[in-house]
Amino acid sequence: MTPAATPEHDGTHDQHEHHDEDGYRGAATLDVDGTAYAVDVVLVGHFEPLDGRYHWYGRVAAHPGLDAALGGAKRPGRVTTPVGAADGELSDVDPWGRYRLAGVSTPPFAVGSAAMPATDTVGAL
Repeated sequence: MTPAATPEHDGTHDQHEHHDEDGYRGAATLDVDGTAYAVDVVLVGHFEPLDGRYHWYGRVAAHPGLDAALGGAKRPGRVTTPVGAADGELSDVDPWGRYRLAGVSTPPFAVGSAAMPATDTVGAL
């Protein structure tokens, strides 16, 4: 049974935690097995100090062509947004037909914090 509507909160992060997370919401191209799909994504990410790497993750909006090709199976893919591209893994389809997309690398979206000084001003402090 498929729920009638997609939830407002997509489960990728708690709205009351992780205020320092970066992210992207919007159009993207997802390349899986040599086929490009025009999709919408919601992605967030954070630097993980335990392993010293950037972890990004989120959901791909339901897409009939993608679902027909994957059939719910895990698969590597490359996501491209207007600001970057990154390799990740598609997995875990939720009840609304959205695949989880995750990667450990430079993310396909801009990362930054207003609290961090620019590198050219560090010496002036």
